[in-house]
Amino acid sequence: MSNAWDIAMNIIASVITGSAVWLAGKALARRRLRRKQTFFGLGGGDECLVVVPRHASSDRLRSVHRNDAAALLELSPVLGDCRARPEVVFHDDVYQGMADKAEFCIGGPDANRRSEAHLRAFLPRVRVAGFEDQPDELTITVGGEDYPAETGRVEYVVLAKLVRREQERPVFLISGQSSISNRAAVRYLQEHQRELTRAHGLRGRFCLVLKVVESHAYGPRISELVRDATEEAFAAPEPAPEPEPAES
Repeated sequence: MSNAWDIAMNIIASVITGSAVWLAGKALARRRLRRKQTFFGLGGGDECLVVVPRHASSDRLRSVHRNDAAALLELSPVLGDCRARPEVVFHDDVYQGMADKAEFCIGGPDANRRSEAHLRAFLPRVRVAGFEDQPDELTITVGGEDYPAETGRVEYVVLAKLVRREQERPVFLISGQSSISNRAAVRYLQEHQRELTRAHGLRGRFCLVLKVVESHAYGPRISELVRDATEEAFAAPEPAPEPEPAES
């Protein structure tokens, strides 16, 4: 009788322990999901804006580079986990402000008018030169420091989270020197969300410069953080030098 009682008690204890572990795992998963949703500004069932760039070197105005299309696919796990509904629009079809819904804006100013507006309005110390500005040497400038591209070998991309007010929905701006660097930045955002949360908080803004290495061989798979330029990127622009007085 005693042995049967001991066995029964052990079974009950195992069930209780297993249930507690299962419940703890569920609670942890829910907490991680809530933190992820807060970081991306996405609640369950919320709609978000995904702004698509045109193919910068194509003659067709509605052409999208395959790497930018692939970048949209890289976003799918984030949107799926957060149970968000994407509204995918072309860059020149967006006529709405910020903060109504979370936004993912992909592409440099040459390929995306919305990116150009975001850079001008919110990142006054960041300049992403396009093909029209520098056809022979694409350069990203952050706080006076230049990051020139070596196409296929070293390419740079700005990954920024723009937040006007803490409680408003964020804009994630991905503005690179190539479509493959855009894709690498989206992948970096997805894979390093927890580290970015620890560094900048769930609702904090940031601006990073990433480097994509040997993209001609490795595609978007090898990227690294070059600089956290948050402080410099959001600083007020330097005043223009005053003209020298004319000689009498």
